[in-house]
Amino acid sequence: MGNKCYKSGPDEDALEKERLKRLREKRRRARIKAARKIQAWWRGTLVRRTLLAAALRAWVIQNWWRAVLCRRVLQRRQDLLKIYIIREEAAVRLQSWVRMWQCHRRYCHIWHALCILQVPKGCFTLQTDDHLQDQYDVPPRQPEFHIEILSV
Repeated sequence: MGNKCYKSGPDEDALEKERLKRLREKRRRARIKAARKIQAWWRGTLVRRTLLAAALRAWVIQNWWRAVLCRRVLQRRQDLLKIYIIREEAAVRLQSWVRMWQCHRRYCHIWHALCILQVPKGCFTLQTDDHLQDQYDVPPRQPEFHIEILSV
């Protein structure tokens, strides 16, 4: 008989508005949380990029310093090798001079002995070389030569 219209009461409208308000707040919090995650990721990326650049710079400096040290060691080795070669050459030269002097001295002894013993033909002849060596103490050994060849 009569139509009754059911109208939502103030309680239902208020509940619906409150539910929508809570839903909006929940979405807003979810967006803020997602934005914070994105920001944290981006800040981490920037930090990692900065650290990577710093690490690369440190690596370049370390490689340069190692190369400098290697060059120093190589230069020291070359300097020591040059000093060694100079000393060896000086020793070889000195040894050759001493040997030359010894040979010259032996030659002079023998020459002097022969000059003394030279007499006119037929007066007297030397019988053996041993007699000459015994009389004038001429060392019987041959001069020794020691040659050392160094290559640089």
